[in-house]
Amino acid sequence: MDIGLIGLPRSGKTTIFNLLTHAGVETTLYGGKAESRRGLAPVPDKRLDWLRDLYRPKKVTPAQLAVVDVPGLARGDSQGPNRFLHDVRQVDALIHVVRAFPTELGEEANPLAELEDMELELNLSDLDLVEKRRERIRSGKKVTKELQRELELLDQLYNALESGQRLDQLTLTEEDRRLFSGYQFLTLKPMIWLINVDDKSFQTGQYPQADTIARMAQEKGIPLVLMAGALEEEIAELNPADQEEFLRDLGVEETGTQRLARATYAHLGLISFLTAGEDEVRAWTIRRGTRAKEAAGKIHSDIERGFIRAEVVAFEALAKAGSMAKARENGDVRLEGKDYVMQDGDVVNFRFNV
Repeated sequence: MDIGLIGLPRSGKTTIFNLLTHAGVETTLYGGKAESRRGLAPVPDKRLDWLRDLYRPKKVTPAQLAVVDVPGLARGDSQGPNRFLHDVRQVDALIHVVRAFPTELGEEANPLAELEDMELELNLSDLDLVEKRRERIRSGKKVTKELQRELELLDQLYNALESGQRLDQLTLTEEDRRLFSGYQFLTLKPMIWLINVDDKSFQTGQYPQADTIARMAQEKGIPLVLMAGALEEEIAELNPADQEEFLRDLGVEETGTQRLARATYAHLGLISFLTAGEDEVRAWTIRRGTRAKEAAGKIHSDIERGFIRAEVVAFEALAKAGSMAKARENGDVRLEGKDYVMQDGDVVNFRFNV
């Protein structure tokens, strides 16, 4: 799953990309990047730290998300919107980075306008796709029963977009979504609003137009995450112990990067299961509702094919027990079959035979 970072120039989007992926690409005051950048973002997970201390493995591998830094939407650039929309259609979910701090050039923050501009751009793109498809169906020689059904759904989408709704606000069946999967509608893609603020706003949670933006996010069903890109850069340079002390001094429990990872996982319906041993401690990303046999295939197709049982303990139970041996004594370790629905934080050893 590719997650696209979008935003207007100077929103701090590439700074966020660097923080997530540790790519270290150059950022400028004036933007101007012509092509999308890709990177892998490790997902912060304190459970891995605890398992590392328990098992002392050769390596620790966090879950990862594929992140795409899409060129900023630049007004007045004849290729800007077209290039932007093309790249946005290639990703599966969107994080809109919104500037809520004054720039070094003295520009005041207007995050509401940035959000409205972007939502309008995405809305108009979807509206254009709907209109073109409706016209093709209506101008055809014969409108079959299937095409008539599609036309009715397109009319529903058109009316929603005309009223300013996102398509993901509509109640659509899985059949409807499959029908439109090839259209790459932008307002159907899961969206998160990442409000990039200064240090003070990160501590207080207050920034320009905050109440209006919060209401709009709630109405549209879009998660809202606060992050201070410049502050996060400072935190990232510290060792883990100093990071925790820094956050305590700020009066916050976790970094914006951690907030964003949590919000992304929740909004996309993702969870992590964990494997642990002397060779490796690792987190694996799966969709919520994934069954044990399918999860085993995430590690290797042979494990899925030869699946026998899954030896499972909830991370919280393992941490409370202090060791796997004690967790077994407590009866916290279970043997589950292929249809067991995996839970976030399950520590698993798959038994298999091929």
